[in-house]
Amino acid sequence: MASREQLAEHVDPASTVLLTVECQRGVVGPESALPELAAEARSSGALGNVARLVAAAHEANVQVLHAVAERRPDGRGASRNARLFRAAGRLPVQQHTGSTAVRIAEPIEVADEDLVVRRLHGLSPIAGTDVDALLRNLGCTTLVVTGVSANVAIPNAVFDAVNLGYTAVVPSDAIAGVPADYTPAMIRNTLALVATVTTTDDLVSCWLRGSGRRAANGTGGRTTGRG
Repeated sequence: MASREQLAEHVDPASTVLLTVECQRGVVGPESALPELAAEARSSGALGNVARLVAAAHEANVQVLHAVAERRPDGRGASRNARLFRAAGRLPVQQHTGSTAVRIAEPIEVADEDLVVRRLHGLSPIAGTDVDALLRNLGCTTLVVTGVSANVAIPNAVFDAVNLGYTAVVPSDAIAGVPADYTPAMIRNTLALVATVTTTDDLVSCWLRGSGRRAANGTGGRTTGRG
């Protein structure tokens, strides 16, 4: 686990972007297509910690980018080359473009300056999307990765970020997967080898330290609704 001093070297608000991964109603909301994952994201505190980080990022002028996975109702362009994709197509809740399922879930607040990137295919919120180009245009050198799931999309995002030359930071208490004990094992044995592992408290402290701002509690920030 990185010390706050070590962390501060990487998370300058001017060159850091906070990425939320699949924190959408149809994934982590109360009517999730994946109720076990949604329950773990909420009971573990991970979703609440994502909301805290988003609020702190808004306060500290850190760019926030929300990555949403969705599919057209007719399925055009959707991936079918893995068991996961085929199973997703049979779930009772579908992540259809324009539906409430693909809106950002409570208690995360979306501000006017946030970016939302939607993908119709694949496993990664970065590869094959606009994310890399947006990060470079924003002057990003460090990407903070949060959300779900620790089983697939989170490690995929971290690997992609590192391969593209970004410093990846993972708040260990702001990601979730199933079963519950899989997430700390994934962090310890895999993500810690390629990313700076930290906590929500330490990251919030780095962003808001010395600014006279209060630590975010998930209700602050400049908000307009959900993406």
